[in-house]
Amino acid sequence: MPINYDEIMSMTSENVEISYSDKDSILYSLGVGLGNDPMNMAELKYVYENSQVALPSMATNFQYHSPLLLKANINFILVVHGEQKLSFTNPLPVSGDFISNAKVIGCYDKGAGKGAVIDVETTIKLKKDSTEICKLVSTTFARGDGGFGGPESPKSEIFRPEGDPDFVHEIKTKPDQALIFRLSGDFNPLHSDPNFAKTAGFEKPILHGMCTYGIACRSLVESVCEGDAKKLKKFDCRFSSPVYPGETIVTEMWKNGSKVYYQSKVKERDKIVIKNGVSEIT
Repeated sequence: MPINYDEIMSMTSENVEISYSDKDSILYSLGVGLGNDPMNMAELKYVYENSQVALPSMATNFQYHSPLLLKANINFILVVHGEQKLSFTNPLPVSGDFISNAKVIGCYDKGAGKGAVIDVETTIKLKKDSTEICKLVSTTFARGDGGFGGPESPKSEIFRPEGDPDFVHEIKTKPDQALIFRLSGDFNPLHSDPNFAKTAGFEKPILHGMCTYGIACRSLVESVCEGDAKKLKKFDCRFSSPVYPGETIVTEMWKNGSKVYYQSKVKERDKIVIKNGVSEIT
């Protein structure tokens, strides 16, 4: 059956209670490769409970607790993460109790054989006093579900970098990176099962888009924010190609006032994997 536009646009998930501990924060940080050098004090603060801080991109874990699209009539074998947006009202705590409210805010038809684009917005607040922490918008590209008669995708502004980047930062992933990262909540077999990955059209399991996103976030915090994660207020991007565990992710950054434009590529294949990246810092 094709996507029912009215039905998918009415999907919500309200007042979902979410709790996580400092150990969950450590597990996420290990999943994006922090702590590979246990003598690196700049990384140790993310994976050691003494004066621990949270990497901002860990906020994307909240999305796993409100999987609205699992109720949608789409072909999940052909689903990939298209874009991710994240904005902070207040810094992300290392641990705490939260309330999540999610809703579908857009569903666009790229045409038969071209897929569908679905946007889900998630708002996170502290449970104790409703203080807003962050807002996320996750864009899913359902490659096998176009042609249902929905509206066309709106055109978005594309950032094309000019000149040499102000910062370049590279991080080598490990062959088991996806197997560690999946423990933070995304158990899609595309990232762990070789047979499933081949069915989906990949030569082997790919790295989670959210892991690539977290690694790019690491690069920006370490380079532009000088290691101060609280300076990051916004972190948006579009995923353009998959990363295979074991490859090296190189993130290039162009600073323009409080905005930082960025893109990431795989060093070994000179392939851009994140584009149209834009962030804001204080």
